[in-house]
Amino acid sequence: MSPSRILTNICSDRLGESKDFYVSLLGFEVKYDSDWYVQLCSPSNRELEFGIISRTSGLVPAQYQKAPTGMYVTFVVPDVDTVYSKAVSLGLTIIQEPKNEFYGQRRFLTVDPNGCLIDICSPSSEADK
Repeated sequence: MSPSRILTNICSDRLGESKDFYVSLLGFEVKYDSDWYVQLCSPSNRELEFGIISRTSGLVPAQYQKAPTGMYVTFVVPDVDTVYSKAVSLGLTIIQEPKNEFYGQRRFLTVDPNGCLIDICSPSSEADK
């Protein structure tokens, strides 16, 4: 049996800041907003969702209520350089400036308010700078 839906959720101690980060940087729309959970979606496809849950929620087992390590979240966008410019204008921490990678993606890395590494990328070609 295959899944009918996949939803990524990250844990947060800063729900409001996290919501603002993803809405401002990537243009997500707020689908659901409460004091313990925020669900965001793509404005062009409401089935593309991203959730942010309070780290101390009873729904998160105690052993997983830690800062993120050993993982990162990738968002594929039409134009990585436009999103990079927006990240700079928002004063976000840039871990890696836009760079063409060997596997055919141009990406930059930033970090969200929860300390989660965020990979923003677009397909690239050798003609891209």
